[in-house]
Amino acid sequence: MRKFFAVSFSGIALPATDRLARLAVAFLVIISIAVQPVAAQSILRDAETEALFSDMVSPLVAVSELDADEVEVILINDSQINAFVAGGQRMYFYSGLIETADSANEVQGVMAHELGHITGGHIIRFDEGAKTATGITILSLVLGAAAIAAGAGDAGMGILAAGQQAAMGKFLAFSRVQERSADAAGARYLGAAGISGKGSIDFFKKLQNYEFRLGIPQEDSYGRTHPLSGERVTLLRDVYQQDPAWDRPSDPEIESRFQRVKAKLLGFTSDPAVTLRKYPESDQSVPARYARAYAWHKSAYPDRALYEANNLLKSAPDDPYFLELHGQILLESGNPDEALKSLRKSVQLTNNQPLIASLFGHALIATEDPQYLDEAARVLKAAVNKDNRNPFAWYQLGVVYSQKGDIPRAQLATAESALLERNYAGAIRSSQIAMSGIPENTPDWIRAQDISFIAKAEFEKNSRRR
Repeated sequence: MRKFFAVSFSGIALPATDRLARLAVAFLVIISIAVQPVAAQSILRDAETEALFSDMVSPLVAVSELDADEVEVILINDSQINAFVAGGQRMYFYSGLIETADSANEVQGVMAHELGHITGGHIIRFDEGAKTATGITILSLVLGAAAIAAGAGDAGMGILAAGQQAAMGKFLAFSRVQERSADAAGARYLGAAGISGKGSIDFFKKLQNYEFRLGIPQEDSYGRTHPLSGERVTLLRDVYQQDPAWDRPSDPEIESRFQRVKAKLLGFTSDPAVTLRKYPESDQSVPARYARAYAWHKSAYPDRALYEANNLLKSAPDDPYFLELHGQILLESGNPDEALKSLRKSVQLTNNQPLIASLFGHALIATEDPQYLDEAARVLKAAVNKDNRNPFAWYQLGVVYSQKGDIPRAQLATAESALLERNYAGAIRSSQIAMSGIPENTPDWIRAQDISFIAKAEFEKNSRRR
């Protein structure tokens, strides 16, 4: 699903030639916005959440014949109920969608649909729809300009308006065809994986309720990028009900893990008062304690947060994610020495999961005890070797190198972090300092050079856009 943004213009009357240019720009802007990935929002990364998403999507990927190592589910911190694919085999899910879903099965229905976009090559083929639409627009511009030049201003503007309407109609129809194709592919993947389509139907019903609340006309889907949710429910219910998996219950372990992740996500992203209303003290379930622990920690009540975390650990002393939470609360409330035991155990239980390892490395550094520097270096190097897209881990590794007196490699690690955060000026500066202190043509020197080239190219590209 993608959201189109309205383009509005001033009501001041313009000369015909100016209006001609404005109409052309209007359509081109709409097209360009439609294909832009949502880059402004922050990406949320969490070890437990990423492990759950991987396990939820894996059976669907297996029947889609995609490469399991290439498919990735990325969580965006945004309250909208949305998901999309953008290049490669990455799915982007908004936190609002996870919070709205009542079950993992509902989210798997969306995952199957997004896989349908990937296997259908819809991102690549998006240009086909845009090309057809802009072709109509250009033709209408030529004909309209000719009419205006001949003195028939009103007729010319009519041609332009009709051309715009036809172009947008073509484009929206193309988008709706892609959506229906993804729906059909998603239904096949759910069935082949033995996963019920009930969750998919339930989620589309939720979307339909939102359409009712927003007063969206339900007669037909003309003028929309997606078919109406009611249309999708009608078409898909017949398909799903005929599938042997229709009455198959969802995996109870996956569903239990989903409720935990949903609760911690709400605790992390929402106002603490909202979280505490949804999960009051009277609710002693694991998800409720999880959510309250994050809410209290976010509110700067470490004692209350630790109370919830300790109760979680009493119920499952070897749960790596409860240990991670316990250590995080201690670390971020100014007690890094006390955090080490829980974080070290969490790292061991997860086989050096890189996000948890980077938190552990941070705790080791935060103790300000030189005896932990070598361990911090080992832990953080292992973390970036497993996941080199973590700017926090790179930054912490830079701190370790700096404290050990290795300034060139501290600058190299800082350059890695800056590049990931799109701080291209900082990446250029740090990579060049690193190159000046690292022996030429060694692997680290070559990596610093690569970062410098990449950062300069991106910096120049951004400068041209201004």
